[in-house]
Amino acid sequence: MKLTQGRHLSLIMTAVACFYHAPVSAFSSRALHINPNSECRRRRGNIGRFDEAPQTIKRAYSTKRFSSILPIESIHSISSVISDVSTSFPINLDITRDEAEALAGPFFGLSLFPYLAFLYLLDVPENDTPKGVTVGFATCLLFVFLTIPAAIGAQVMYGVSLADSDWLHGSAESLLTVTNLVTVVSFRQALAGKDEQLKMVESGNSIAAMPLSATSYDPMVKLVTGLTALAGLTALVPIVLGPEVHTPYLGGFLDFPKDLITFGNPEPDNALTVGCWIIHISSLVEFLVAMGFAWKWADVVGNEKWKGLTWGLIPLHTSGITACTYHLFYNQIPILVPLQAFLTCVGNITAAFAAYRIAISNGWKVPEFLSSYIEASSMEGEHLLPPNSKADESASLIGFEDLGEALSEDNDYTFLIKLFLGCAGASYLLKYGELLFDFPFDANISLGFAFIAVPSILNALKW
Repeated sequence: MKLTQGRHLSLIMTAVACFYHAPVSAFSSRALHINPNSECRRRRGNIGRFDEAPQTIKRAYSTKRFSSILPIESIHSISSVISDVSTSFPINLDITRDEAEALAGPFFGLSLFPYLAFLYLLDVPENDTPKGVTVGFATCLLFVFLTIPAAIGAQVMYGVSLADSDWLHGSAESLLTVTNLVTVVSFRQALAGKDEQLKMVESGNSIAAMPLSATSYDPMVKLVTGLTALAGLTALVPIVLGPEVHTPYLGGFLDFPKDLITFGNPEPDNALTVGCWIIHISSLVEFLVAMGFAWKWADVVGNEKWKGLTWGLIPLHTSGITACTYHLFYNQIPILVPLQAFLTCVGNITAAFAAYRIAISNGWKVPEFLSSYIEASSMEGEHLLPPNSKADESASLIGFEDLGEALSEDNDYTFLIKLFLGCAGASYLLKYGELLFDFPFDANISLGFAFIAVPSILNALKW
C-alpha cells in the first residue's frame, strides 16, 4: 500500500509521542490507518457505529457457540449514564479510524515537549532523585522512537495498525514494560536504602551508602540495554521466519490450543495473545506500583511535593487503561485513540508541573530567562517535613499500588516473579473470560468509556 507524504508524517507523529503509560500502553500504533482493502467491516449498532472491523467479529454474531451468562450490571449501569450524556454531547464520538488518527496526531506530537521538561526537572541535582528512576522514565523515549519502525512496518507490510499485528505489537510494547520495570526496581532499591540508613541512625551506627542504582545511572542503563536487546530479538526471530499479519507474539506459546477453546464467542484474528496481554497488564500494574513508591518517597525524604508526582501521573495511567480498553473491544472503538492521546498530553503536562514543584521546593532556581514568566519563590520550601515523617498520611484504599509495601520483604527477583505470575493470571482471565460476554464485540462507546472511568476514579480515590 503506497503511503502519501502526509500519511508518513501522521504515522511518525503518532508513533513518536505515544507515552503507556503508558505508561501505560502507548498507542501510537493504535492510531495508524487500517487497510481499507482488507476484509473488514464494522458491525453497526445503536450506540457506537463503525465502518470496519475484523470479519471474525461479525461472524461471532451469526455463529455464537455460547451466550453471555455472566452479569455485568454494575458496568452497564454506569454505561447507561455515559450513554445518556454522549447522545446529547455536541461532538460526534462515532468516528472512523482515519478521523481518529487525525485527531490523535497533534496531541501525541505536543506531548513530547512536556515529557522532556518532566525528565529535566525530575533530574535536577536539588531533587536528589534516584538515578535509576530517572533512567526508567527516560527509557520511555527509547520505546517511543523504536516503535516508529514497527508502526510503519505494520502499515507498509500489512496495511494495518501496529495494534492489529500481534508479533510487532508485542515486541514494541515490551519496551514500555521495560520502562516501568526499571522505574519500579530503582525506586524499590532506593527506598530500601533509605530504610537501611534510618535503621543505622536509630541504632547509633554509621550511615550505610545508598544502592548504586540510586547514585549512578550506569546499572540501570546496562539493564535497559540488555532488556532492549531481548525485545529486539523477539521481533528479529519472526522476521527471519517470514511472519504474517497475525503471527502471534512469542509464537503464542502461552496461549491455550485453539481446539480447547470450545466455549463463548469465536475469537477475532486481531485478538491479543496471552504474552501481549501480560505486557499490557504488567505495564499498568508496574506504573501503579511506581506511583505508590513516589508517595512513600515523599514520607522518606520529608517532602510532600513528591506526593504531587503521584497525582500528576494519574492521567498517564488512565491513558494506559484507555489503551487496554481499546484492545478489550478488539480495536473497534476509534474514539479511544484521540482520547488516549489527549490523556497522554495532559499527563505529561501534569507530571512536568509536579516535577517543577518538587524542584522548587528543594531550592532549585528558575533560569533567569524564564524567571520573568514564572513566580517560583512563593513555593520554595513549602511542605517540607522531617525525613520519614508520616504527617498528613491519609487512610486509603487497597490496590495494586500497595504491592510494593506488601512484598517489601521479598528480594527484587522474587518480587518480579510474583508480579509476573499475578499479571499472567489476569491475562488468561481477561483473554479467555471476555469470550463469555457479548459486549466486547458490540463496540459500544459508552461501555468503553465506563471501563476507563471506573478504575480511573478508584485510582484517584486511592490517593
